[in-house]
Amino acid sequence: MKDPIIIGIAGGSGSGKTTISNRIINTFRDEVTFLCHDSYYKCNDELDMDARKLLNYDHPNAFDTELMIDDLKKLKNRMPIDCPVYSFVLNNRTKETIHIQPKNVIIVEGILIFENKNLRNMMDIKIFVDTDSDLRLIRRLLRDVKERGRDLDSVVKQYTSTVKPMHEQFVEPSKKYADIIVPEGGYNRVALEMIINRIDSIIKE
Repeated sequence: MKDPIIIGIAGGSGSGKTTISNRIINTFRDEVTFLCHDSYYKCNDELDMDARKLLNYDHPNAFDTELMIDDLKKLKNRMPIDCPVYSFVLNNRTKETIHIQPKNVIIVEGILIFENKNLRNMMDIKIFVDTDSDLRLIRRLLRDVKERGRDLDSVVKQYTSTVKPMHEQFVEPSKKYADIIVPEGGYNRVALEMIINRIDSIIKE
C-alpha cells in the first residue's frame, strides 16, 4: 500500500483555508483525514485565564508543532492517532482528544505550517491561500465575535498587536514554499478544480 498524500493548506487568518479544505473533504469524503495546526496549540494549564489572553497565539512558539509532526508520521505509516482538542473559549487545550484513522489523503491546515521546515518537507502538495488583508480582517472579526464569544475591541487589539505583525514576519514569507498560490481563497473555482483534479490523479496512480 502506497503512502498517503499529504496536502498542506496555509495562508493568513481568514484567508479561506477552511473553505478549500472542506471542498476537498466533500469531494473525496472517506479518502480524507484532516489535521488543523490550531489543535496543536500548547497546553497552558499553569496560567490563569487573564494570563492566557495575553499570549501571542500567532507566533510559531505557541504551537506544539513537534507533536503534530509525530502524529503526521504515524498517519503516514497507517497508524491512528489521538489528536488534541483546543478550546478558543478557554484559550487552552482541553483534556479531550479525537481519535483519527489514517486515510489516503491527509490535509494539514494552518497559518504557520510552511514556516516549519520539518513539517513542510512532509507535504506532497503545498497550497497557499492568498487573500486581501482587509477581507481577512473582516472575516476574522465576524468569526471571533460570533463563534468564539469575543468582543470587537479585543479582536481588533489582538489583530493589530500580534496577528498583523506575525503575518508579516512569518506567514507571508512562507508563501515562497508553496507549490500552488490560490488568489481569492475558496472562491477561486478554477484553482479548486485544478487542485481536485491533481489529487484525483495522484490517488488513481
